[in-house]
Amino acid sequence: MKVVILTESELRQAVTIDDEAVAAIEAVFGRLAQGKVNMPPIMHIEVPEFEGDVDIKSAYVKGLDSFAVKIGAGFFNNYRLGLPNSPAMMVVISAKTGMTEAILLDNAYLTDVRTGAAGAVAAKHLAPEMVDTAGQIGTGVQGRYQMEGLKPVRSFNRILAVDLDRNRLTAYINEMTALLGVEVVACADAASVVRESSVVVTSTPAREPYLKAEWLHPGLHITCMGADLPEKQELETNALARADLLVCDRKSQSVRMGELHHGVAAGLISEDADIIELGQVVSGARRGRTAKDQITICDLTGTGAQDTAIAILALKKSAALGLGQAIDIL
Repeated sequence: MKVVILTESELRQAVTIDDEAVAAIEAVFGRLAQGKVNMPPIMHIEVPEFEGDVDIKSAYVKGLDSFAVKIGAGFFNNYRLGLPNSPAMMVVISAKTGMTEAILLDNAYLTDVRTGAAGAVAAKHLAPEMVDTAGQIGTGVQGRYQMEGLKPVRSFNRILAVDLDRNRLTAYINEMTALLGVEVVACADAASVVRESSVVVTSTPAREPYLKAEWLHPGLHITCMGADLPEKQELETNALARADLLVCDRKSQSVRMGELHHGVAAGLISEDADIIELGQVVSGARRGRTAKDQITICDLTGTGAQDTAIAILALKKSAALGLGQAIDIL
């Protein structure tokens, strides 16, 4: 019995935000909505003494021979030690025997890719058909992957970007201009980004909402993904009430920890509200955007089903390239 070990550098060679990755994430959203996924709640561990936390996500997808268990962490003082802020790995387990098949030491790279791909799926079904300007609030890693995933599904010409860190914003402008071949413009505030864009992605760790309902305009689509803990929030709750269409990755999860959680807590949304899951749109059970003047919001909190999908794709593509080290465990 052998276990394959893959490093971050090897996984970066094998997996990118391409059509295959987006298709894998789109397909698993469909299976999730069809009840073909066994996905437990996220296990969250706080480590306050060291300003860290660990999330464990997993899902078994019916019909697949393997599934992933992801151990993702956020230890934001690690930079002082020369270590990644988000040390993470995925363990791939045989669905037939429960034996470990692979260990993917990705340092959250695969999470970044599958999150960017999820944003692309959301935009494919919810964004207006014609997009000239895309807005990015928060220019960290997801600021890059979200726009990289968006470009193939909506061929925009300009990015408006804002970030509290001016150095990070400058680096983002230089990188994305070269990577996507579009104009990238720094904005002084989030209001300008929202008001002048057709698609806006928010990817900040904000714990106080900053995106105001009054900024929303007909034809706007927003994908928000910063609220991956109950304490985090990017959108004012009344912005949710202005949407013509509210979509999320997993309703039971989003009402506990996403933007929708704050809408429920404020009494603007009930847990029984008609909130569409992205997989329902992907599978054709529900419709996405139906008019160009609709305001649509998609709340992405990240699911274990996505982790299983990207892990299996990574194993397949790595094997095709002859990457990884196999070690005997029996």
